[in-house]
Amino acid sequence: MTAPRLADRYPQIGADEMVDAMAPPPRFGQVSFASYLPNPEEPSQAAAVRAGEAFAQRVAAAGRGRTWLRSLLGGGRPTETKLGLYLDGGFGVGKTHLLASLWHAVPGPKAYGTFVELTHLVGALGFPEAVRRLSEHRLLAIDEFELDDPGDTMLVTRLLSELMAAGVFVAATSNTLPDKLGEGRFAADDFLREIQSLSARFEVVRVDGPDYRHRGLPEAPDPMSEEQLLASAEATPGATLDEFDALCAHLAKLHPSKYGRLVTDVAAVHLRGVHQAPDQDVALRLVAFADRLYDRAVPVAVSGQRLSELFTEEMLRGGYRKKYLRAVSRLVALSREVRAPTG
Repeated sequence: MTAPRLADRYPQIGADEMVDAMAPPPRFGQVSFASYLPNPEEPSQAAAVRAGEAFAQRVAAAGRGRTWLRSLLGGGRPTETKLGLYLDGGFGVGKTHLLASLWHAVPGPKAYGTFVELTHLVGALGFPEAVRRLSEHRLLAIDEFELDDPGDTMLVTRLLSELMAAGVFVAATSNTLPDKLGEGRFAADDFLREIQSLSARFEVVRVDGPDYRHRGLPEAPDPMSEEQLLASAEATPGATLDEFDALCAHLAKLHPSKYGRLVTDVAAVHLRGVHQAPDQDVALRLVAFADRLYDRAVPVAVSGQRLSELFTEEMLRGGYRKKYLRAVSRLVALSREVRAPTG
């Protein structure tokens, strides 16, 4: 019996469900600051844990959104202290673990989502309704913060300004310092004032270190043969099997905020005929897809080319370099979790 295809799935997510689902994904569902293991050779990691714990204490003590703001009426707006914590660093240093730990350490109401999920939420609810709902929260945690186009720059700058004015704390992770967001991807100079205004609201904490996912481990596994891939898919309950090009075409029909739902309850993803992404649009969709696979700890098996060769040298030299390297790091880690059938 042939395994089912992801390309036949069309997940739907309602606006109310999107708000209710704003929590860390399964891989980070039980993490804590105590379960984060700092690299002893990178003091910035232990310092980031302390900064996260201190920020969590501030959020918990301040109360929730407008409730906190109303308590300060007559005493001025809460501008004496920064309401944002920004975890900056390379991929594979545990920033998402720290962000999820912060979210778990803070009492609700609170929300957690990726940058693309946040922008999609605003689109689904409308800006005023998104502000109304999120402004009642103590904390908004945003993973993979990135501003890839002018529209997102303006949207997120305005949204966070409104939320922070309402007393909502914001924590974010990114591979780019907040005053460098958008650099190399659009005319950032045209939006410099907005970007600087946004960055001024955050305390920036640097998290350095090597990629823990590949510390001391071998290179990416060799792709399976067609026969091995089919045998693995058929032998794994809950697995899927797709032609790589067909999956890429399917991803183009879905908003990236639905990619997580696409792989919910999937035991392993098998991709036949993997090759380098033909253009940047396909490549960026694969980045978002890789992130959702990693969030849900879904193993990945392939035939064709190695997953480490998914992006061209030109792509790896461009403005999205860090995104592509993060995707490779995560996909290679997931590919190690699948063993090729023998015999």
